[in-house]
Amino acid sequence: MAELMTVQELANYLRVTKKTIYRLLRRDSIPATKVGRSWRFDKASIDDWLSRQSVGVKASILVIDDEETIQLLFKETLEDLGHRVITAETSSEGLELVKQRHFDLVFLDLKMPGMGGVELFQRIKTIKPALPVTIITGYPDSDMMAQALVQGPFGVMNKPFDESDIIAAVNSFAKISTARKLE
Repeated sequence: MAELMTVQELANYLRVTKKTIYRLLRRDSIPATKVGRSWRFDKASIDDWLSRQSVGVKASILVIDDEETIQLLFKETLEDLGHRVITAETSSEGLELVKQRHFDLVFLDLKMPGMGGVELFQRIKTIKPALPVTIITGYPDSDMMAQALVQGPFGVMNKPFDESDIIAAVNSFAKISTARKLE
């Protein structure tokens, strides 16, 4: 059975305003069905539409984690999907890469030797405030996480995780990014 969404539900799903949804409807560029006097959107059709909107759009991703197995998991999972993945083993190496290159998304381990993940997150946000960061942590309820929350919004991936969690995190970023381009 189809999962239908209202205009407000779709706006929340895509993380855009209702005004953006109505603009897309006027352009006839989003799959929709009129039921009575209201618009309805099939979730599967929206997901397919989003996928078509982002075809060929591959992200440049930085993974900052001191565990080689985590770096390798991200690299193999995301490169198989066509993304460009750069890894950094230390916070200072990750910070230098952020300064020197363009990245669409950063995955950052919260607990790092030397400069911790909270301080690195703060420095990244100072250098590139709009750069999306997803924090990787085995300590979601820790003081470190509370300190990171003060720095601003970010995504969170709790350890342990697997390939499907990584793909879901990147797809979520791609959905948000595509929706922002539509506004």
